Amino acid sequence: MTTHAAIEGTSAAAAAPSPIAPSAAAPSVAAPSAAAESGPSLAELLGFALEAAADRELIARLETLPGERTWFPLTGPGGSEAWVIGWPPGAETGWHDHGGSIGAFATAAGALHESSLAVPLPSGGWRTLELLPGLDRERDLAAGTGRGFGPNHLHQMVNPSPDGHAVSVHVYYPPLPLIRRYRRRGRVLRLETVERPEQW
Repeated sequence: MTTHAAIEGTSAAAAAPSPIAPSAAAPSVAAPSAAAESGPSLAELLGFALEAAADRELIARLETLPGERTWFPLTGPGGSEAWVIGWPPGAETGWHDHGGSIGAFATAAGALHESSLAVPLPSGGWRTLELLPGLDRERDLAAGTGRGFGPNHLHQMVNPSPDGHAVSVHVYYPPLPLIRRYRRRGRVLRLETVERPEQW
């Protein structure tokens, strides 16, 4: 099977000035630091996601389940956290980040669409931000494709098929300390909720 992958760099984003403008204050939500140097690299995380996505027996567990998104955990490399996720037609995540963790995902069955931003957000003191133009990225990820991402990654994912199920593998390091969920309207990003591991 041919695989295709993209790894998003992080050094340029960290050095660039923030492409956002706070427009209102909110309680502080501290984001954890980026992945420790001793942890797995983006290439290792992506390699794991692609390998797991190619395991037909593993993926078959979620390939035809109807209804809501479903998932089960895997043991990822080097202390990372991994999940296999099933996506019924039209299922989506909404805009969210990964609490400062780096990660990767690969589509195992069906196809997924990702809308993403890579911006360093302030760690606290805001509720609404206005994004500068030109930050959005769109990707279609068919079965056998994947990508890695850095600690400033925000995205939403959807199974755009009206009738086909999709399955994907996701891996994060360090294990997700929190997920911040956002509402997006045009260039305005609003922090809605903060979820902790005990909530998922």
